[in-house]
Amino acid sequence: MERAVPLVVPLGQTEVFQALQRLHMTIFSQSVSPCGKFLAAGNNYGQIAIFSLSAALSSEAKEESKKPVVTFQAHDGPVYSMVSTDRHLLSAGDGEVKAWLWAEMLKKGCKELWRRQPPYRTSLEVPEINALLLVPKENSLILAGGDCQLHTMDLETGTFTRVLRGHTDYIHCLALRERSPEVLSGGEDGAVRLWDLRTAKEVQTIEVYKHEECSRPHNGRWIGCLATDSDWMVCGGGPALTLWHLRSSTPTTVFPIRAPQKHVTFYQDLVLTAAGNSCRVDVFTNLGYRAFSLSF
Repeated sequence: MERAVPLVVPLGQTEVFQALQRLHMTIFSQSVSPCGKFLAAGNNYGQIAIFSLSAALSSEAKEESKKPVVTFQAHDGPVYSMVSTDRHLLSAGDGEVKAWLWAEMLKKGCKELWRRQPPYRTSLEVPEINALLLVPKENSLILAGGDCQLHTMDLETGTFTRVLRGHTDYIHCLALRERSPEVLSGGEDGAVRLWDLRTAKEVQTIEVYKHEECSRPHNGRWIGCLATDSDWMVCGGGPALTLWHLRSSTPTTVFPIRAPQKHVTFYQDLVLTAAGNSCRVDVFTNLGYRAFSLSF
C-alpha cells in the first residue's frame, strides 16, 4: 500500500489542493460512537473525521450538518480499520494500532491515548493492519493484515498474548462467532480459516475459490469480506458473494452480484453489502433509499 505524503501548499492553492485530495480520497473505515450520536471515518490520507449523526439526521439539518465536526491527522498512512469500545476509538494503519478517547475527540488538538505495535518478525517489517476485531468476553482485540497472521492483544494490559498462523498471504477481514470463542479470517490466499481461541488452533479451512459455483478466476481468489451468524457465514471478494453452512462447509446460496465485494454483514434476515471509493459516506434511513451523504 502507498503512503500518503504530506504536502506544503501555498495559501492561494489550498482550495484546489483540497478539491484534488477529495477527488482521490478513499474512505477505508468507519465506526459509530458508543452513544450512537457520532460516526468516525478514516481515509487513505491518515485522517479521521468525526461526524454528528444526530445533527445530520435532525429535521433542521443544513448542509454544514453533513460536514465533519472535527478532522485530525491520526496516522502517517491510510486508516485501514477502526472499532469502538465503551470509551475508546481504536484505529489501525501501517504496523500499529492507536487509541483515542471519544470524550476528547470532539476537541481540536486531540491526542492519542496510546499506540501498540504487534511483535513482527523483523524490526524493518511494517505491514498494514487491515482488520480489527473486538472479543468482548475476553476483553481483547484481534489484529490482522499484511504479515499473514492474527495477533491478539489484551486491552487491559496492552500486551500481545498469542499469534495465529496459517494464512499464506495477507489477511483482509475478520469475523467473530459470538456464541463460541471462534474467529474467522479471510485473505488474499483465497481461504476462510476458522480459529478456536481456547486452543489457538485452526479448526476449519474453506478454500472458496475451489468450489465451481463460487469461483470467478478473472477476479482472483482473494476473500475481501466475511460475516457470520451462528452456523452461517457469508463471504466474497474475487469469488462470488456466497452464503455458507459452516458445519457442513457447504455453499447454499450464490448471490448474483458481479462486482467484487469489500464489506458484508448480516441484518435480521437480510444480507447487506457496500463497496466504493470516494470522499463520501452514504447514509440510509431505510434499505431502499439513500437519505443523504456525509463528506470530508
